[in-house]
This record gives sequence, structure tokens and C-alpha cells, in this order.
Amino acid sequence: MASQVGQFCISVTDLDRSEDYYTNVLGLKVQQRIEVPEAKELVLGSDDSTASMQLAQKTDQQGSIDHGNGALHKFYIYSDDIQSIYDAALAWGSQCPTPPTRLDEWKVSIAFIIDPDGYHVELVQRDS
Repeated sequence: MASQVGQFCISVTDLDRSEDYYTNVLGLKVQQRIEVPEAKELVLGSDDSTASMQLAQKTDQQGSIDHGNGALHKFYIYSDDIQSIYDAALAWGSQCPTPPTRLDEWKVSIAFIIDPDGYHVELVQRDS
């Protein structure tokens, strides 16, 4: 049996704000818009990947997202230019706790930014 990750979904408090952030800061593209009685949703991805993520604003969402103890710890966005994304996140007003840092043992550079709802995003750039 073969399996692969397809997509994951996170709850957001303001779908329009999150769309702006994920498209203009992170460079993802809206692939689909979904509206069901309990939520408005966006599926985001990129032209060169089959993986995607979904943002969902629940109709009854009140206040900030409660991340609790079982919430998503972090997720990764791969890029060939994490410095530009990091700078765009700073300009957008994001908290950006870790600037681009090269990790020679894995031949990558990483940075951390925090999205408008408090999700930690690890930016990863594969280095040679």
C-alpha cells in the first residue's frame, strides 16, 4: 500500500486576511474556493507541487484560534528564496522569531515566521 500527504487544513479567524498573507507573503496560489454552511475555505498550493493546504474560517468562529495542547506545532513551506519571504513577512507585520539561518548538517537554510493566527511556519530552502 502506498500513501502520500495530500493536504492539511487549518482554522483561521479572517479568511480574507489569511488569503492576503499566504498569497502575497508566502507566494502560494488559490487553487479552489469552497463555501459550505459551516465554513468558507480556500485551498492553496503552487504550480510545481501536488501538496496543498486549506484555510477554513468557520461560520461560528468567535475570537482568536485556541491552539490548545494538540494544535499544529508547525508546518513547512519550501522556497528557493526564504530571505525574500522572511522580509515580506516582516513588512507585513508578522512576528519573525528566527531569521534565515544555514544548517550545514542538512544542507538547508531555515527561518521561522508566525502567521496572523499564531501558526508557526518554518521556511526551508535547500542549499547545495
